[in-house]
Amino acid sequence: MPLPPLKEQFATLIATPSVSCTQASLDMPNQPVIDVLATWLGDLGFTCEVQQVAPGKANLLASFGTGPGGLVLAGHSDTVPFDERLWATNPLALTEQGDRWLGLGVCDMKGFFPLVIEAVKPLLSQPFKQPLLVLATCDEESSMSGAKALAEAGKPLGRAAVIGEPTGLKPIRLHKGVMMERIDILGQSGHSSDPSLGHSAMEAMHAVMGELIGLRQHWQAVYNNPQFGVPQPTLNLGCIHGGDNPNRICGQCSLEFDLRPLPGMDPAQLRAAIAQKLNPLAERYQVKIDYAPLFDEVPPFEQAADAELVQVAERLTGHRAEAVAFGTEAPYFQKLGSQTIVLGPGDIRCAHQPGEYLELSRLEPTVRLLRELIQHYCLAPA
Repeated sequence: MPLPPLKEQFATLIATPSVSCTQASLDMPNQPVIDVLATWLGDLGFTCEVQQVAPGKANLLASFGTGPGGLVLAGHSDTVPFDERLWATNPLALTEQGDRWLGLGVCDMKGFFPLVIEAVKPLLSQPFKQPLLVLATCDEESSMSGAKALAEAGKPLGRAAVIGEPTGLKPIRLHKGVMMERIDILGQSGHSSDPSLGHSAMEAMHAVMGELIGLRQHWQAVYNNPQFGVPQPTLNLGCIHGGDNPNRICGQCSLEFDLRPLPGMDPAQLRAAIAQKLNPLAERYQVKIDYAPLFDEVPPFEQAADAELVQVAERLTGHRAEAVAFGTEAPYFQKLGSQTIVLGPGDIRCAHQPGEYLELSRLEPTVRLLRELIQHYCLAPA
């Protein structure tokens, strides 16, 4: 079967839903997307290996050429959930609107894979001195289980890895970590007319929030990286639930918060500092405090400014490598020995939103850039 043209590849991937979500009712398999990509790349002569991560969830490792080193072009095959009522167009259909293509995943980041295919097609008749690996992962938008499975397998991927997340074709060599945490307090309910009848979980949580804000102030005074638009670590108190009636002492209260550490900040040490503040409060308010991550953290990421990949990307794009606040799979690829950057055609400002789009003006520059990266790492390595 002949390979579909570029626009049809986009349309096929957009029309194949692969939502990744921590809510089981919204979560979907990504296997159908992996099967489509494996068919296309297999027809081009790639050797395709499918790594099963969980039922219906898989990674694709498609390689062309053999040997050590080489280049990894990587992306995730899942999307965030969507509310069709908020979209002006069908989120699962590629729609051309003026100078843009719209659709769920067109920017973040299914659209990266057809551009990789377009870039490599005319090069396949040449001898590859080092391999090209096209990598598609699962569950990046929730648990990052695909990238974690790769890291746990420990198999080296390549000399350099480029993740096609939306960066506006500017290379990214740093990003903050992502920690999503929860604190549950169990107190003792009682009649509000007599405070001695209970132990208020809400009052204890008030003290907990004060300690968290104090830690935030401390961390922001100690850690600063001017390469980020927000140069300090952030801590956001995201949602709180507790109590049930004004005339009852609050017996239970829960808080969820988001912490974004800078490179150089160790998530384990941050959690230890939080736990140290919580223990005395449990005793003071006579409550039980349970603190744990909602999900495993995404570590902060930094690739050295003098790394070959960073310098090659800066030369090819004409942009100095920057930093972003959002998290990616980059730390996991770096753990496997690859110099890693984030570099893709989309715009992060439209990601995770109704009307997600990709500017048509980005298509040709992306194909050209990817082709130059393949030539540098696979066709003409030193």
